[in-house]
Amino acid sequence: MPRTTITDAPAPKSPLYAQAVVAGPFVFVSGTVGIDVDTGALAGPTIQEQTRQALTNCRTILESAGAGLDDVVEVGILLTDPQDFEGLNEEYARWFATDPPTRYVAALGVALPGLLVSIRLTAHVG
Repeated sequence: MPRTTITDAPAPKSPLYAQAVVAGPFVFVSGTVGIDVDTGALAGPTIQEQTRQALTNCRTILESAGAGLDDVVEVGILLTDPQDFEGLNEEYARWFATDPPTRYVAALGVALPGLLVSIRLTAHVG
């Protein structure tokens, strides 16, 4: 199956992975954090701020791949601190208020200074 890599969306990027890969009717968005690409810094110290920015970055990557949040079928979330689960849900509910996609939440195994959340998505665009 042919695949297309997305590497130039105005969102956090690395030479170590694609921002997303389009394969068949699916877009697979890499784990994305709450870094503001204009400043290069985390969007803020709270889980709500970082979740909002991570989802903004995910949306930007999806749009570069020809998809949108309405096309998302699965969301994977990694939290640094399980105590942030309620705050995560508070912001997340604003983005997927009706007919939410499937979702999992797990602990982020790598400790990075100030980083609270990483979010990955799978969308269907067929």
